[in-house]
Parts: sequence; structure tokens; C-alpha cells
Amino acid sequence: MKSYAETAGAVEVADTAVVRGPNSVVVRLSVNGTFRNILVEPRVSLLDALRDRLDLTGTKKGCNQGACGACTVWVDKRRVLACLTLAITCETREVTTIEGLSDGVDLHPMQSAFVSQDAFQCGYCTPGQIMSAVAFLAEGHAADDDAIREWMSGNICRCAAYPNIRAAIRQVRDEAGTGGPDATG
Repeated sequence: MKSYAETAGAVEVADTAVVRGPNSVVVRLSVNGTFRNILVEPRVSLLDALRDRLDLTGTKKGCNQGACGACTVWVDKRRVLACLTLAITCETREVTTIEGLSDGVDLHPMQSAFVSQDAFQCGYCTPGQIMSAVAFLAEGHAADDDAIREWMSGNICRCAAYPNIRAAIRQVRDEAGTGGPDATG
């Protein structure tokens, strides 16, 4: 078997069992509906595995300390901070990134709303904002601007596009009829 230095990046491994080497293991991840085997050190974060091993660079590295929310992805449909999650802990779980949110060439309604409401300026935080917004809308937490502000408080926008982000979330909520004052469940 090749060393980690010889195989940098995503690798295809015939045996999906965890291979123990001096400093690396093979981890089988299901990302955006596709199974991928990657060779990583056990301490590699999900964020670094996605960006550096799988070349899925939509998920952003902001603070790398869990404070900004730029790295928000879903693991088993729950929001997680990829910078604080070890890749190895995501084996047998479904990981969804911003790249997996759209349906082919058609943007997800939240992505479209962010565009129509000009809910980003530099765009760096946008993937994490969108992933968080879609999840909490599905959970039914967007009754009003105060609820939106609270449930989005873990996602920081340094450009201060917050009014437009809330407008995009309201647009999707109102179009879908989810999470609003009259929503049930």
C-alpha cells in the first residue's frame, strides 16, 4: 500500500475496511449521495477532508474554531460545524455539503432566494448560511425575524448582510409555507 505522502488526496481503495498505517486510515464517507474512500490521519477534520481530499471547496474554512458557522454542513440531515467534526466519526453517516443542495443545474430555493435578495456581499459565509437556513426552516423555527435571528446566530456574516439574509429566509419560508406563524408541526 502506498504511503499517505504518495497518495495525497482522494484515493480508491479496494478494501473498505479501516486500514491501519503508521499515521493514516481509510475512511469511507457518503458525501452528497456518493460513497468515497479517503486516506486521512485520524485527527483530520471533516472540513479538511471535504476541501483537501475530496475537492469540495464550497464549504468554507472561516475561524476553524467553531465560532463563525462558515463550515456548516449536514451530517444525517443535522447541522454540524465541519471544522469541529472528525472525518472518521462520519463513517456510515450521510454528509451533505452546499454542492449537494442543488438539484443538478437547478438551484435550491434558498440558493435562489439568496441571489434574488442580494443576501451576500463577499459570499464567503454564504454556503454555511444557506445550509443552516435550509435546516432550521425544515425544523420549523422561522416564525418571525426574532426566531430567524436566534436560529442563525451561529452563522456570522462579516459584511453584515443580515437584513438581506433574513429576507431570503422569509421568502423561502413564505413560498414553501414552512416555519411561519401559521405553520404546524
